[in-house]
Amino acid sequence: MGSPGGSTAGASRTAKPPFSLPPHWQYLNVLVVEDHSAYRLLLGWLLQKLGLGHALATDGFMGLDAFTSRPFDLVISDCRMPFMDGYSMTRAIRQHEREQGVKRVPIIALTANLQNDSPQRCRKAGMDAWLLKPLTLEQLHAVLVRWLPGGEGRYVEPYAAAAVANWPTRATLVTTFGSDLVVDQLMEALLMEAWEDQRVLRHARATLNAPLTAERLHRLVGSLVFLGGTGLETSAVSLIEQVQAEGVATHKAQLEVFEARLCAYLEYLSEL
Repeated sequence: MGSPGGSTAGASRTAKPPFSLPPHWQYLNVLVVEDHSAYRLLLGWLLQKLGLGHALATDGFMGLDAFTSRPFDLVISDCRMPFMDGYSMTRAIRQHEREQGVKRVPIIALTANLQNDSPQRCRKAGMDAWLLKPLTLEQLHAVLVRWLPGGEGRYVEPYAAAAVANWPTRATLVTTFGSDLVVDQLMEALLMEAWEDQRVLRHARATLNAPLTAERLHRLVGSLVFLGGTGLETSAVSLIEQVQAEGVATHKAQLEVFEARLCAYLEYLSEL
């Protein structure tokens, strides 16, 4: 298990993230539970870059022991691990919280496949949201902004503050589609496809694959237009034109911003 603050070696040489960080994050701590050593190291490095304290555990048993030994503000856990998986650990944590009468800490699932680790299974176990592997700093940042506790006055990214007013609510979706059951079925299908498109888009951006980038942006436009009111679809259409005309490398920064905003929106939808 890693130290609460993680390693700080070389921190002064690390480039600053391409977004502002809430000042109070320096006082928060995240527990990472992951059996894959490379992903543990990656998450530790990303959390350090975001100015957050963290501890690392290699399986659910060690994660549960860490959680019950000291306070954490958020947990990120792999779903499938030996000895005790993320689902069992989450159920044990929720039971501990109920028995001890302590606050409910957000738990974020970490998975490579939402078909095997479905959103319904995550929520049933007591998880609050999920992150898809391979993980990026932008994706992690979007989820942390949504789920970490705020300082004195909740910190909200400028984009999120402006966008949430226009995002669909549960009530508006039920009014549009007729019933909670239909909304649940539609949202499950839409989110599964959108997260997969986002994963492929990230790979296409990283490999500078312009045709694949444009294709996945086009698919995401279809998903975003289906619900409407985000403004993301307009950004995606513009990026398609720019990528087709000038390639990925020229617009890599804009694509990263789009992906971060997309992740924030998908996380919001998953809670409806």
